[in-house]
Amino acid sequence: MLKKNYSSTRKFCRVTFRLPAGIEAETAAVLGDFNDWNPEARPMRKLKAGGFSATVSLSAPAEYRFRYLLDGERWENDDSADGYQANAFGTEDGLLKV
Repeated sequence: MLKKNYSSTRKFCRVTFRLPAGIEAETAAVLGDFNDWNPEARPMRKLKAGGFSATVSLSAPAEYRFRYLLDGERWENDDSADGYQANAFGTEDGLLKV
């Protein structure tokens, strides 16, 4: 799930990335153009009720590719992405438009 909150000038957007409680993973990270796809740049915190969450402040207007990395080995897309685009690995990245 994605939640977008724009600044009053609309030059920045705080995006909260959230994975549901039913996700089967011990760790999760959100990777994308905004953090050079670095798995250590944006680890998600595990929520007491289950699932994971992370918030990122991004420049707007812009479009970013992103994916979730679970347990350091399993890639997942977000069903609420603004779209999808093929990548060089034969899969798709989620698109985030802010």
